[in-house]
Amino acid sequence: MIYPKKINANNGEIIIKLAIVLSVLVAALLTIINKITNPQIPWAAIANSGIIYVWLVFIYSINKNVNIAGHVLLQTIAISLLTVFIDYRLGFKGWSLSIAIPIIIIVSNLAMLILTIVSYKKYLRYAIYQLIILLFSILPAVFITEKLVTNPILGIISTGISIINLIITLILSSKDLKEAMIRKFHL
Repeated sequence: MIYPKKINANNGEIIIKLAIVLSVLVAALLTIINKITNPQIPWAAIANSGIIYVWLVFIYSINKNVNIAGHVLLQTIAISLLTVFIDYRLGFKGWSLSIAIPIIIIVSNLAMLILTIVSYKKYLRYAIYQLIILLFSILPAVFITEKLVTNPILGIISTGISIINLIITLILSSKDLKEAMIRKFHL
């Protein structure tokens, strides 16, 4: 059997350094083009925030001990912040709070549910991340009560899905959770 050649560490570092330099050059070029062509619309800031986001995801992803649930949590927070930033740069119409964040929360809850179903024996490793996502899922309800959104339907749906997801997860792994509680607290 023939295996593909492994890239040695030096070549990998060189490629990453070249990609960083290229990213900085592209970001600078985009900023210059934006200032020259149409400075009223800050599209370069949006594109550059996307470049920064990609690098943050890359740096986090190359960590060999990444917990998948932790990655889901990080993506949920990072993408939510990115959408709020983009909405802000475009004049803050509120779509990030009323549409984007609820959809992101729904997707992250579905991802956590799939993780729980697929690897139910590892539920306890995912439990803290699931609880943090549940707390984060309360944000749309806060946006609704503070009248920050004009259309609350997605916010209500995302909060409901979060609560239902937690209940389903507790039901699916109740036996393992009970055993862990007995072990941890000597009940």
